[in-house]
Amino acid sequence: MIQKIFIAALILLFSVNLSFSQKKYHHEYYSSGKLKSEGWKSGEAKVDFWYFYHNNGKVSKEGHFENNKKNGYWHFYSNQGELLKEGHFINNKAEKWWIIYDIAAKITRKYQYKNNKKEGYSLLYRNNKLFKAERYSNDRKTGEWTDIFSFKRDNPNTSL
Repeated sequence: MIQKIFIAALILLFSVNLSFSQKKYHHEYYSSGKLKSEGWKSGEAKVDFWYFYHNNGKVSKEGHFENNKKNGYWHFYSNQGELLKEGHFINNKAEKWWIIYDIAAKITRKYQYKNNKKEGYSLLYRNNKLFKAERYSNDRKTGEWTDIFSFKRDNPNTSL
């Protein structure tokens, strides 16, 4: 008898736990009725992969959430669907390398981020060729080089 009660209690506990932790796919809409975002929620928290949309229906950004905070690799797009930037979030802050695409100037910038600020090097490319390197500390530019020789002279322990 005690064994049956114990088993019944375990089944009840397991089923209650499943209902509270169950993920559901969620949709949010603009006042116009167009889709604004969609992704997974666990309770009220955004989790796993989410898509966000411009009012014209094109994706504006996409990436992972962990307990309502951006985590992992994210992509950001223009109204026309062109990739504008991409990079890592950790605990809702930009971290590691980010790539910014300047479509009009045809320049690609690769920045190192730490704690949501530029921290480290920035590499600038035009037509897929490196043409400038910069160094940042606490979001402020502290150095700039336009040739590999001066960069290596000033940064002997760094390689590009």
